[in-house]
Amino acid sequence: MTSDNIPNSNPVGNEDSGDESESIPLAQIDTLAPTPKKRKSTKNGNGATKRKKRLVIKDEDDDEPLALKSPVKAKKPKTKLNGKNGQEKVKKETSQTLDAQLATPTDLIKKEKEEEETYKWWEAQDMDGEQKWESLHHNGVMFPPEYEPLPSHVKMYYDGKPVDLAPAAEEVAGFFAAMLETDHAQNPVFQKNFWNDFLQVVKESGGANVEMKDFTKADFTKMHAHFEMLKEQKKNMSRDEKKALKEAKEKEEEPYKTCLLNGRKEQVGNFRVEPPGLFRGRGAHPKTGKLKKRVYPEDITLNLSKECKVPEPPAGHKWGEVRHDNTVAWLAMWKENISDSLKYVRFAANSSVKGQSDFKKFETARNLKFHIDAIRTDYTKLLKDPLMQNRQMATATYLIDVFALRAGGEKGDDEADTVGCCSLRYEHITLKPPNQVIFDFLGKDSIRFYQEVEVDKQVFKNLRIFKKPPKQPGDDLFDRISPPMLNKQFQGYMKGLTAKVFRTYNASKTMQDQIDLIPNEGTVAEKVVRFNAANRTVAILCNHQRTVSKTHGHSVQRIHDRIKEMMWQKIRTKKMILELEPGLRRKDPKYFEELEDLSKEDEQHVHHLLLERAREQAQRKFERENQKLKAEGKELLSSSVLDEKMEKIKEQEKDLAEELKTGKPVMKSTTTVEKLKAQVEKLDGRIVNTTFQLQDKEDNSEVSLGTSKLNYIDPRLTVMFSKKFDVPIEKLFTKTLRDKFKWAIESADENWRF
Repeated sequence: MTSDNIPNSNPVGNEDSGDESESIPLAQIDTLAPTPKKRKSTKNGNGATKRKKRLVIKDEDDDEPLALKSPVKAKKPKTKLNGKNGQEKVKKETSQTLDAQLATPTDLIKKEKEEEETYKWWEAQDMDGEQKWESLHHNGVMFPPEYEPLPSHVKMYYDGKPVDLAPAAEEVAGFFAAMLETDHAQNPVFQKNFWNDFLQVVKESGGANVEMKDFTKADFTKMHAHFEMLKEQKKNMSRDEKKALKEAKEKEEEPYKTCLLNGRKEQVGNFRVEPPGLFRGRGAHPKTGKLKKRVYPEDITLNLSKECKVPEPPAGHKWGEVRHDNTVAWLAMWKENISDSLKYVRFAANSSVKGQSDFKKFETARNLKFHIDAIRTDYTKLLKDPLMQNRQMATATYLIDVFALRAGGEKGDDEADTVGCCSLRYEHITLKPPNQVIFDFLGKDSIRFYQEVEVDKQVFKNLRIFKKPPKQPGDDLFDRISPPMLNKQFQGYMKGLTAKVFRTYNASKTMQDQIDLIPNEGTVAEKVVRFNAANRTVAILCNHQRTVSKTHGHSVQRIHDRIKEMMWQKIRTKKMILELEPGLRRKDPKYFEELEDLSKEDEQHVHHLLLERAREQAQRKFERENQKLKAEGKELLSSSVLDEKMEKIKEQEKDLAEELKTGKPVMKSTTTVEKLKAQVEKLDGRIVNTTFQLQDKEDNSEVSLGTSKLNYIDPRLTVMFSKKFDVPIEKLFTKTLRDKFKWAIESADENWRF
């Protein structure tokens, strides 16, 4: 039996997990290749050079370091981030090496690539202070391309008539047409907001040849079909065409990706100006469908050093304002029209500026552990205070501390009806004696917060008082306090303490407690599942929910199919063992008890998966080879080459059908019982790992682990888990998070504690 073309199945699951489990081609069933060696990593887990010195962080009220002391004293850095001496040093170095290039910031940023030591800001001093930078050079922002009008035959229709639109109005119509088959475009609020803004743009751009009033008479199907055709054309581009497109895009973006901060190259985050479009929003947002207007240079304020040449704006335009404010950490800003809020271009997540901000945030939360007992003692006493305002302050603090509620704030009538603790209304809580409370409201991003919890008896009593008549639905529960009042009170306990710090503290403290319960045993896959379970506990505490993705069911089915395929391979291998030594079944019946676990229907399903995958891979390989030959100007492969491969797969199909009928697998004469048993052992491990992967995917289908891992759990806890439990950091942090939290990876060890 020849089965050389039966392919491996593609791994399913976490793309960054590095899972080694995979299905095995039929040709390799009896000669299973060794499991690929795991990639070696350095001690710090991210491939960086091992450090000989570790940062020792001291609490401002304590002589003992919070982190473990290093036996080697770290040298003081040559240059401080702030201060007069540091300023003079930076300015001197900058003037010596960069002044000649200041007139061309692009050339300045595109320095010759050379080996240079990575700047480890977490080993520097004087990270605090109002001044954020000494010198800042950048190339401004990247604008979206100007609108290109549609071909003359592609139009929207109104009441059956083609509508001639000015480019500005046609662009807005195109925004809706592109989304025609999405759930957003079916939303009546979205439709109404879009239609009102669209008609306003039509009016401002000179009107149309058809008078339009009724949205239901508008027909965008021709425009939608055009956009779908363009999408399909892009999808069908050759690999070389896609590569050329990507290279052109990267070349255009290159000047904006980096800047010079204090003479060092740093990554810039969102350097692109948001393109115009239709606002979607989350949940039942009242402004969904409204037009996000195009942003022009006149709307933008740049921020950079005085000595830096101001980047040239697009032809015919000028910048709204140019500032030289080194007390802020943004490069550009503008006001968007939907919520009338400011948008900023900031440093990238892996930059030293953002890293220092994260470090300070987590250290502030970590410092709360020295004050939390006093805070809890005080608010417990104030729960019975005769002054209503004090009772409300104490009750709100209790809810923020125990249930990780956000503080909340005032919102306008045209904003989504999302609330936090201080903005809870009468209808948002239901009281069930003796002490059960049901919370039901929309939190941040219109995510529903629904929890049935037991509270302190005095808290229950207070909430009942806050709901007493004449209060009714629509009235605020906490009508005597506000978030600023809460935060002002918190400042009395600890510098920098706000309601948000409680969420970060409780999230990290919960994660530490959960990790302490995890046994240091089992495979890497088992440990990752336990870590994710701990992460899930934090995500539930912070109400980080998500809707089940549309592809979830398909992904789960693929993993089920992988497990079934590996089970078939395992059973088939054990049948081979019995072919070689039939007497083994009597000696070890338990080893062979699963031979009948798969029905003939299951085997047929596995055969179908294998053969379909073989056909798809043969087709793709044929197309790739022809694309390569075409690019090289050589003669293309004839269709007979593909036909020959398909014929071989048909032969394999017959062999599998015969094997299904007889129940006897075909094997090579060189196969031995020892080799086959080794294959079974490896398949067992892969089945276990994939089963854990399936469990993890199911458990996390409605919970977002990423938000708490990104913003609320101190990253040093994840690094500690990685080093203590010998789990590669790549299994816990994506590449983006490894770059963002490099400071944590290099400064925490297996004994670090929050």
